Amino acid sequence: MTATDTSRDAAACQIQRAIADESLRPTIAGFFDEATNTVTYVVSDPESREAAIIDSVLDFEAASGRTSNGSADLILEYIDKQKLKVTWLIETHAHADHISAAPYLQEKVGGKLAIGKDIVRVQEVFGKLFNAGTDFERDGSQFDHLFADGETFSIGKLEGIALHVPGHTPADMAFIIGDAAFVGDTIFMPDFGTARADFPGGDAGQLFRSIRRLLSLPDETRLFLCHDYKAPGRDEYAWETTVKQQREHNVHVKDGVTEAEFVEMRTNRDKTLAMPTLIMPSVQVNIRGGRLPEPEDNGVSYIKIPVNAV
Repeated sequence: MTATDTSRDAAACQIQRAIADESLRPTIAGFFDEATNTVTYVVSDPESREAAIIDSVLDFEAASGRTSNGSADLILEYIDKQKLKVTWLIETHAHADHISAAPYLQEKVGGKLAIGKDIVRVQEVFGKLFNAGTDFERDGSQFDHLFADGETFSIGKLEGIALHVPGHTPADMAFIIGDAAFVGDTIFMPDFGTARADFPGGDAGQLFRSIRRLLSLPDETRLFLCHDYKAPGRDEYAWETTVKQQREHNVHVKDGVTEAEFVEMRTNRDKTLAMPTLIMPSVQVNIRGGRLPEPEDNGVSYIKIPVNAV
């Protein structure tokens, strides 16, 4: 981050405007998928009824390789009931724990499919790992739009700003809409801590700096998280918190924790973690914008599993 972080400062000004003017705040509905511990958000402008879908989930049964659309259909039911017009389908990053349902949703309700521009770095790394052929473009062209850091966008009357928050992966983005920040996998509930940083291209020090960038936003900023795993002693799932709560109580990165302390903790902790159950199908599909690999000559799509390569 630069000494004067203009993108963050612009996001902070936007948040302050939304705090002062309720009409600039989004309506937010969260849909929790317990199978993958993922939250999908529908973010809408109450006035225009325009909406964005953030981090959708395609149901996938690993044992059989079957996909289904139950989770996505709940989103469609809500959109229909609320009479919303979807203008964006946003991915905070190329997820390693669930497959995106964005193509299915886009077919049903439209909208531009978008992700951060550094997805091309993730495509390059995993394109090599999965030995993807020359037909797999590593230029982000599977998406309709690639967000740059500080780029602005709108959902009806609502203002949005994209912030690059690498560390979990090189391409992670947070999306500030009104007074709310959708932070993907950078940070979890205060009692659970932070995301891992040991995937290819991940970096614990970079993750710390990205988190501190987010936690320099106004205290009242509402943070909406992509996952929850119920920390020990907590019985209910939760996915909304604030900058102030994170700064005071996050068990990994609250105020007073240094970057060196965080990197040591995160590195040691990551060594104990197993790979996500769905990492092979998820990454392979998500770097393609949520689309399955092209069917082979028998009409069937196949997911590769590299043996002894990771």
